[in-house]
Amino acid sequence: MPFDRRNYPNSMKNLDKEVRDKAIDIINAMLKEGYDEDNAIPIAISQAKDWANNASKAELKEIRKKDLKDHEKSKNKPGARLQEANVGVSYNYDKEKWQVKSQKATQAEGYYDSKKDAKKRAEEIAENRGSKVITKTKEESK
Repeated sequence: MPFDRRNYPNSMKNLDKEVRDKAIDIINAMLKEGYDEDNAIPIAISQAKDWANNASKAELKEIRKKDLKDHEKSKNKPGARLQEANVGVSYNYDKEKWQVKSQKATQAEGYYDSKKDAKKRAEEIAENRGSKVITKTKEESK
């Protein structure tokens, strides 16, 4: 069920109107992609706050006019498919760096100079998802 300006989660009631509208917009898009509502709400709130801190006055004004329920399902974004995927740490020989990449993902989340840094980031992602970290050695990454 999409949310709107009158029907939204209780956790959004104390947000500024513009931040709340952006959070509703984000959560509706995430729900359309197949994300679980319980996971989507805190992500949407966090992203909306970040957006508001960097938004221009025109953007803040525009979000108040937007139809918050109008979202098309993206054909190319993995969204919910990766939400519970295990996170892998492996060595990328082309970039000569350690990469963090979700299983079934087409792109790495990031590249790190040390295995320790890559593993730390993978553990953060896995903890948020409730999934596992799978670490490979340089030899296993070939």
